Amino acid sequence: MRKFIVALMLVLTLGTCAFAASEFDEVWLVTADTTAKGAAGQVFVQLVQEKVKQANAGLVIDYFPNGELGGDADLLRQAQKGYIAIMLCQTAPVVSFIPEVAVFDLPMVFARYDGDTIDKVLNGDSTFHQKISEAYERAGLHLLGFMQNATYRLTTANRDLQTLSDFKGLQVRTMENKNHMDFWMAIGAEPTPLPWAELYISLQNGTVNAQENAADTCVGAHFEEVQNFLACTNHILYCNQICMNDKLYKALSPEHRAVLDKAVAEALTEMRPKLEEIDKSNKDILIKGNMKMIEYDNSFFSDVLDIQGVKDLYKRIDTATNGLANVLVDSLAAAARQSAPSEPAPAPVEEAAPAPTEEAPAK
Repeated sequence: MRKFIVALMLVLTLGTCAFAASEFDEVWLVTADTTAKGAAGQVFVQLVQEKVKQANAGLVIDYFPNGELGGDADLLRQAQKGYIAIMLCQTAPVVSFIPEVAVFDLPMVFARYDGDTIDKVLNGDSTFHQKISEAYERAGLHLLGFMQNATYRLTTANRDLQTLSDFKGLQVRTMENKNHMDFWMAIGAEPTPLPWAELYISLQNGTVNAQENAADTCVGAHFEEVQNFLACTNHILYCNQICMNDKLYKALSPEHRAVLDKAVAEALTEMRPKLEEIDKSNKDILIKGNMKMIEYDNSFFSDVLDIQGVKDLYKRIDTATNGLANVLVDSLAAAARQSAPSEPAPAPVEEAAPAPTEEAPAK
């Protein structure tokens, strides 16, 4: 009876069915995302759902995938207000709600690290994890975790992009995101936002001669039919975040919080090799489609990060995120030193003078 009353009070207080009781002994958490059937995000949430069920603790994940309850921004607003309990999406849409998440726009900040090192920083006991979690709480959300395994957005092009100079004048379609566009301009390319529906034909007729996306997206769009090169620029980490309404999370019993946290942690661990396999298998498909894959060593990423325009972008994002960019760089370097003490640490973000926080870019 107590669990039913607690859940009912939350429903009446928040005006929502995100957290509801059934038959006096179950707590249901409405969970939603926009991921397509079979996509990594959906597989992940289903894993969490199954693990929570197996715990047999009276907690239920009521899952609505594929945009059934709205787009990413809609779902984030619903989670903030408690209309739903849990939502999953990539990091880009979250910036409009939590400005600190713009640290994921730092170009190539993760490119020199493996999945284990990145996971220690994003999901482990790091200063960065602590501070990004606090930012979520200020927005009325509780961070449950980040899903990644050192897979990235890549660049497909009709130009052999072997060196930095090869990017000069490259007309590359990208999201209408100021940080992303400033990065491409800093390395000499010409970023050109285009609607997704127009991209294939634009690549085919030469309106633009490059684009950037994760490998599975490139395969889904059949870009191997209109592009010759697959450049592993690794400029943005392919990462999903999962979060929950903070009041609802804190209202869960300690037992239910433990069940949910354990289910998410285990699902994140199980998904990591799956993400690596998805990335590899899709790269193989693109290569079999006669695309030539270009890979870079750490010196390429170091050269990019040494460009003044890229340094300026880092400083601007650091200012806009209240110093969190510097914290991320330092946390990654510290985690890498623990794994390989002889590896030189990357230079920290230069301190920036205080400036007004810019409006978060749209996805």
